[in-house]
Amino acid sequence: MSIDDSSPSTAAAAAHEELAGAVTLSVTRYPVAPGHRVNVRSGPGTTYRIVRTLPYGASVPIYCQRPGEWVTGPYGTTNVWDNIADGEYVSDAYVRTGSDGYVAPRCG
Repeated sequence: MSIDDSSPSTAAAAAHEELAGAVTLSVTRYPVAPGHRVNVRSGPGTTYRIVRTLPYGASVPIYCQRPGEWVTGPYGTTNVWDNIADGEYVSDAYVRTGSDGYVAPRCG
């Protein structure tokens, strides 16, 4: 028995992979403030647990943003928190977005 690579399920899987790749590539990455190793939190505030720490020179995607604890950092004082991965947030005060407001949709 041979596998036909042009079968509908194979074609659909290939189209899904191509679309998933396009979606990933369309997310803008923003630089983290130089000289800072930023804590990534499980929620939008410093009372949430640290899930990891970003290295110096990191850049991050911002999938959505939500209000949370007010934080002062190199880029001002803000209560905007950036969702950079599933269950991972950093304060927008440490991310150079070029804006004092939202640059991505609000998290649901």
